[in-house]
Amino acid sequence: MPVMPKRTKYRKMQKGRNRGYATRGNKVNEGEYGLQATTAGWIKSNQIEAARVAMTRFIKRGGKVWIKIFPDKPITKKPAETRMGKGKGAPEYWVAVVKPGRVMFEIEGVTEDVAKEAMRLAAQKLPVQAKFVKRESENGGGQVEE
Repeated sequence: MPVMPKRTKYRKMQKGRNRGYATRGNKVNEGEYGLQATTAGWIKSNQIEAARVAMTRFIKRGGKVWIKIFPDKPITKKPAETRMGKGKGAPEYWVAVVKPGRVMFEIEGVTEDVAKEAMRLAAQKLPVQAKFVKRESENGGGQVEE
């Protein structure tokens, strides 16, 4: 069962452009460690699920995982070998629009090396490049990248 919105105002959406950097969701605020996108892209609902499974399998029964992105954009496709015209195709799958800097997953309750490996396994399932980031300390200071 793919992750998708329960209901939407409109069934279809325009393609849009994905430029610039994430201004929201670009800090680790739930967990201790995060997986931050370094390139832009569309992440399908099944890719998000595959990354989640890869992470939770690796950390076994320890820790807590947050998924900070949600696929709320419908992508349409026309049937194969269909002539041009005759309108826009039917919604085929759902994607989350990700900009560079967006923290996609967060994790807590495991050691740093376990978190780093879990994030690496999750990143392999995603169509965007990503890096491992730590939560920034309360007394300021930027995010540490490893």
